Amino acid sequence: MTRHNPEQALTLTRREFGEHGGVCPSIERSSTFTVLDSRTMPEIFGGVRGPETGGCYLYSRHFNPTVDVLDRYLAAMEGTEAAICTASGMAAISCTLLQLCRAGDHIVASNTVYGGTFALLNELLPQMDITTTFVQPEDTAAFARAITARTKVIYTEVLGNPTLKVADIPALGRLARERGATLVVDNTFTPMIMSPAQLGAHVVVHSLTKFVNGASDVIGGVVCAARDFVFQLMDLHTGRVMLLGPVMDPRVAFDVAQRLPHLSIRMREHSRRAQAVAERLQAIGAPVSYPGLPQHPQHTLFAGMMNEGYGFGGMLTVDCGTRERADDLLNALQNDERFGLIAVSLGYFDTLMSCSGSSTSSEISPEDQSRMGLSPGLLRIAIGFTGTLEERVDQIERGVRRVGLVP
Repeated sequence: MTRHNPEQALTLTRREFGEHGGVCPSIERSSTFTVLDSRTMPEIFGGVRGPETGGCYLYSRHFNPTVDVLDRYLAAMEGTEAAICTASGMAAISCTLLQLCRAGDHIVASNTVYGGTFALLNELLPQMDITTTFVQPEDTAAFARAITARTKVIYTEVLGNPTLKVADIPALGRLARERGATLVVDNTFTPMIMSPAQLGAHVVVHSLTKFVNGASDVIGGVVCAARDFVFQLMDLHTGRVMLLGPVMDPRVAFDVAQRLPHLSIRMREHSRRAQAVAERLQAIGAPVSYPGLPQHPQHTLFAGMMNEGYGFGGMLTVDCGTRERADDLLNALQNDERFGLIAVSLGYFDTLMSCSGSSTSSEISPEDQSRMGLSPGLLRIAIGFTGTLEERVDQIERGVRRVGLVP
């Protein structure tokens, strides 16, 4: 089987020029659009005529020309028929799950997911009588055992946040099809590196805020899926994106679209540097986890799913054991070594670091953190690409030695 090439797919996607022939697409800020023939208005509202079917744009909560450009680019990148951008990654996840599930339905999800996603599944959706069973992401058999007659969705991240456990996407895709469920995969950590839709996922979601945008200056999300599902999300009567309204601002869409052409370059460099940092930490005996290390429990699985040429990603963890030692290392790396910044999020050009259990996973109870294998002292480190690689590797080694993680 020929593996999907997201970089080439983006290159081959129709180029969108500006209104007056500019090399950049235009930013269409209008909230509403003129209908040239009033007789077409009912057909536009009825979904019979859209911008590509003899109609026109109507209102930017429905569709916007600038956002449509980014939709098309991201669908090409993920290898899906269509995509719809949203105001945040959580909006993409929430609208997807609410579109797929009704009261009484059931979800089987990885137990190592972003804290906001965990809270959605564990606290908010049960208020709507939508329940979730959590299992270890690497245990496909546990997913199978948890499925019931009410299960509508299997949900996972490619690379668990923050534990970096790897889900077997092809196996979960087969399981979903056998049991009549929809496989939804969050690919935020591994754009370009993984193409979940090509591996068996029905729906792929991203927080575009992270690696895809790459500058930590916008918030955005996307749902990539079959055209029918995207149309369901935008249905005037029942579409969750349409009715809940978390649409993307066209200025944000423009910014993200302009950064997609160098996403592949950025991901290669994030990966190259993370690999080097992980190898140095492993060599000195530091408690590091990175899927590019052969010692990672799912290294072979990850390597078998990944697209060639992008590396293993920019995310690694260092387990300091306790919150106190994690704080010591964070402060040493930021304030003494200037290795990176103590901040949540990821995918920035500078390295971002946080203690997950007390930050981005703080919505998860200590008991659930323990069950998912999240240590109180686990540092999630998103490796950037500023400074020389040699300098950065030396800085983190000095930092871990300074706080006594290694002699």
